[in-house]
Amino acid sequence: MGRSTLHSADALLDAAVALFAAGGVRAVTMAAVAREAGAPSGSVYHRFPDRGSLLAELWQRTARDFETAYRAELGARPTSAAAVGAAVWVVEWCVEHPGRAAVLNAGAGAFEPRTWPTAARQAHAAGARARDDDLASLVDSVATSAEVAHDEVAFAMVGLPIAVVSHHLRVPEPVPRGAADLVRRLASRILGAG
Repeated sequence: MGRSTLHSADALLDAAVALFAAGGVRAVTMAAVAREAGAPSGSVYHRFPDRGSLLAELWQRTARDFETAYRAELGARPTSAAAVGAAVWVVEWCVEHPGRAAVLNAGAGAFEPRTWPTAARQAHAAGARARDDDLASLVDSVATSAEVAHDEVAFAMVGLPIAVVSHHLRVPEPVPRGAADLVRRLASRILGAG
């Protein structure tokens, strides 16, 4: 039987999320991640050869996990009701995961992409194109089924929940209790969903 991993990559990335949420990208150093995770610095360097690799994976894991869950929330052929539900889910996810939400709200550029390994930069660029194409397809599906303009659908699905939570994530402060309900009401009006 193999040894269990005491300080997994995910545990180290969780520590990096906490550091970022508390102090921004400057707080995310290899030594600080080791301290936050209670790991020897060798464990951090074993999984991430340098800070650029750590920052790349911090961004990419957060974006990938969020996008996978958001996509699942929408379903394969989203209706306007599913789009409203997904917009509300974004707010609820931000409330439940404030550190990860702060990472996403900051954007990839905050994580010094010029320091990322070439493969990570290329994967990020390819992933961004694929995400944009997928989102455009989802927006098109909802716009067609709801008979609502594409720009209004995109705003209801993405822009609205981001607008409601973004300031609170930057400050940082808790997202207000009624934020999810506000998004539900406004997105429903835009998309004609109930």
